[in-house]
Amino acid sequence: MSDEFEPGDALLFMKIGQHANEDLEKIIERKKLEIERAGFAMWGYGGNTCHPRTMVQPFAESVVATGRVIRLCMQKMDSHHLADQIRASLSSVDDENWNEIPEAINVMGSRYALCIKDLREASAYLPLEGTRVAIGNSKGRQGSAYLKGHVDKACLELVDTTETESPIEIHLMAELVAPYAVYLK
Repeated sequence: MSDEFEPGDALLFMKIGQHANEDLEKIIERKKLEIERAGFAMWGYGGNTCHPRTMVQPFAESVVATGRVIRLCMQKMDSHHLADQIRASLSSVDDENWNEIPEAINVMGSRYALCIKDLREASAYLPLEGTRVAIGNSKGRQGSAYLKGHVDKACLELVDTTETESPIEIHLMAELVAPYAVYLK
């Protein structure tokens, strides 16, 4: 177990890899540059398990209301995402009102994006069995059970840091910042 985590931590877990024909190392380099230039970056993703309006935004807002931060914890995986490298030009918190994405931010090949800062490489171990899904129909379900199969991301709360037989390695971490998650086009 890593000293990075303690009970009560709010986490958004995500598996990451190649995306839109770009290898992960280049993505990380680009996102760090975006944070340097714009003050934040947009980390693109898809799927509905962490839908911006119904999952990520309410989860993040409830966490921030208690004075805590929500951390994005990413685990590398072998991925061959082959979507086109089409840059999103607009973002929206509600899928109705749209704003231009700052030119310094280049998010592509995604339907949604997380808004992040303080992106850093990590070598931490998360006791996934000690997490619980924090929002939605699976609220309260053990994180390790929820993430089995095809689910590759989740809003989680860490409830127990007891050593487990198979903690998962976290390779990259960031802090989510308002508006936390957005729609893209």
